[in-house]
Amino acid sequence: MAIHSDQIKSTGKWGEAQAEKFLRKQGYRTVERNWSCRFGEIDLIVSDREYLVFVEVKTRKSAEFAEAREFVGTGKQRRVRAAASLWLASHETDLQPRFDVIEIYGTEDMPYRKLQIRQIENAFE
Repeated sequence: MAIHSDQIKSTGKWGEAQAEKFLRKQGYRTVERNWSCRFGEIDLIVSDREYLVFVEVKTRKSAEFAEAREFVGTGKQRRVRAAASLWLASHETDLQPRFDVIEIYGTEDMPYRKLQIRQIENAFE
């Protein structure tokens, strides 16, 4: 069964929405969603009293094949860091920047109680 790019985009957007809800419950405030520039896109930029967090969200049905964070390789990390540097150059802040990965395991049609969300703080520098 082939997976279409529309399905992947839909799953990604759903996962990002779940991550944003999760972060709000943890006390974070959304600063930007899907911020993009010439280097790429940052899924979420959130803040709390201490940190400005650049979040990469990875959504998978399960961790059976590999953990979601494993799909944030060095190339992706480099692009997110470059995009974050550009964002910081045009947005003044006293907050400490941080890079997190949020792993979402589940699907939109799966019962909410089976949804698993894991936040990996300082996933890369």
